[in-house]
Amino acid sequence: MTGPAGPPARFEEERSAEIVAASFARTADPRLREVLTALVGHLHAFVKDVGLTPEEWARGIRFLTETGQTCDDTRQEFILLSDVLGVSMLVDALAHPAGDGVTESTVEGPFHLVASPAREPGDSIVEAGDGEPCLVTGRVLDTAGVPVAGAAVDVWQADADGFYDVQRPGEVPRDNLRGVFPTDAEGRFRFRTIVPRWYPIPDDGPVGRLLAATGRHPNRPAHLHVEVTGPGIRTLTTHVFVSDSPYLDSDAVFGVRARLVRDFVRVDDPARAAEAGLPSPFRWLDFPVTVRRT
Repeated sequence: MTGPAGPPARFEEERSAEIVAASFARTADPRLREVLTALVGHLHAFVKDVGLTPEEWARGIRFLTETGQTCDDTRQEFILLSDVLGVSMLVDALAHPAGDGVTESTVEGPFHLVASPAREPGDSIVEAGDGEPCLVTGRVLDTAGVPVAGAAVDVWQADADGFYDVQRPGEVPRDNLRGVFPTDAEGRFRFRTIVPRWYPIPDDGPVGRLLAATGRHPNRPAHLHVEVTGPGIRTLTTHVFVSDSPYLDSDAVFGVRARLVRDFVRVDDPARAAEAGLPSPFRWLDFPVTVRRT
């Protein structure tokens, strides 16, 4: 009669990863076993490669502890850490490979923490604050060019000062600069907003200290978040970046893709402004979106 399998009784530096990986032999989930084995292999190789000292390892543990302690209902410091290390974009790129004309995807970011309110086509998502008025139009198509009717286009953005509503609780309505818009029979959507401003990610915590220690700034270029969902299509999460924004070439979270940088065109036409329900002049973004069918 044999007892339960376990790790070897003795540790050996040369075979450290192999010895630890052996302890996963009875893991029921094969994918979990694969991931843990690879993680231990890379982690042990990293420790040996840099000659990590006990003091450095203790500092790393304190950093991760502080990262967790900084998280709350409106702030996810671990997402920020993943973002500034480029891991979020890499995971997203592997999960959503470009091709077939599909609009490129980007990270969701740390501020999609509340459900956006349902709004009617043409509504404004501005519930508080000032900014340069903007009309956003677009059309959701599949890779064959067929309109996607009845899709939900979820949008959210920073205000003219570079803050999201969840960063200013009690100061602005929780649904400020958010909305979900339906597409019509031709796949079209439209709404009114303001031109978003560039902004720094929260840098008053451990991730901010990491950026400062490595000589990096915390800023993101101005952008609008767009997430398209609906029956029969694969969810697409993306950004639209304002072409005249600073930091397009040094985004703190590596989220910029060249084809997502668009002009927010200045329109000085009182008739078009009146039709859109905006003052003149205003800015106009047209953002067609291509999604995959499931």
